[in-house]
Formats: sequence, C-alpha cells, structure tokens
Amino acid sequence: MNRPFARILTLVLLLIAAWVLWSGYLKPLLLGLGALSCLLTVWIVRRMGYFDDETFAFHYDWRLLGFWAWLGGEVVKSSIEVARVVLGRRIVVEPQVVDIDGSALGPVDQVLLGNSITLTPGTLTLDVHEGRLLVHALTPNGAAALRDGEMQRRVAALRKR
Repeated sequence: MNRPFARILTLVLLLIAAWVLWSGYLKPLLLGLGALSCLLTVWIVRRMGYFDDETFAFHYDWRLLGFWAWLGGEVVKSSIEVARVVLGRRIVVEPQVVDIDGSALGPVDQVLLGNSITLTPGTLTLDVHEGRLLVHALTPNGAAALRDGEMQRRVAALRKR
C-alpha cells in the first residue's frame, strides 16, 4: 500500500471512529451523513495538499500511547496541586512566565508540546514563535517542572526512530 493512500485511509478510519464514538447515534441516516462529512473532510484535506507535505504527516507510533498515559498522570498531579492552591485558606500564587527553547523540535512537535502544556492545569502556553514557547505558570512548582524539561524530552522522544 503506498504512503499517501495509507495516510488517507488512516484519516478516514479515525474520522469515522470519532464520529460514531462522539455522536452515539447508530441510525442509518445519521451514519450516512457522518460518512459523507468524513469523506468531504478528507477530500478537502487532500486538495489542500496535507498528504503531500511531510511536515504535517502523522509519524508517531505506539509510543504516543505511552506519552498520553504519562500526560494523563501529569494532568492529575497538576489538578491536585491547583486544587490545593485554590482551596487553601490563603490563596498564595506566584505566577511566572517561563521561556522554553523548543527549536530542536519540529513544528508539529512544538504544537504538541504547547498543547500538552496547556492541557496541564496551572500552565498555559501563551505564544510559540521561532521555536520558543512562552508559558504562564501559576505556581513555582509548575514553573520548575517546565524548566526541568521532562515534557519536552518526552515529546522529542516520540520522533526518534
């Protein structure tokens, strides 16, 4: 199977699975409309040249599942920390802005890193420009975790072959 066809087929299957799982409707009319919208989306994406440009091609493998599991744990830990800060008798926050160098990552990986940071409670990616991510952290612990670079290392490890 050639690469562009495999990518198109993968996208179609992912879109259909998402449609069925998120809509929850299994009536023939709605399944038909869902399939039509998935095919229309793939047609538009193909006309945009998405499958021709390697920058946007989906290159991740099974390691992405491990990253998601790790990120889920980080989200839980950060949620507990933010809840502790907000529900404490005295709300003591020390917001900081952290500059992260993501220039060693590709553009798609920078987006993945920025979105992963934003998903983690207490942190928000403010800007991504020329390989640098500007991140707001609510607490010193959150800022220290960003400076530690564990999330950046894990995102970089997703691309290594």
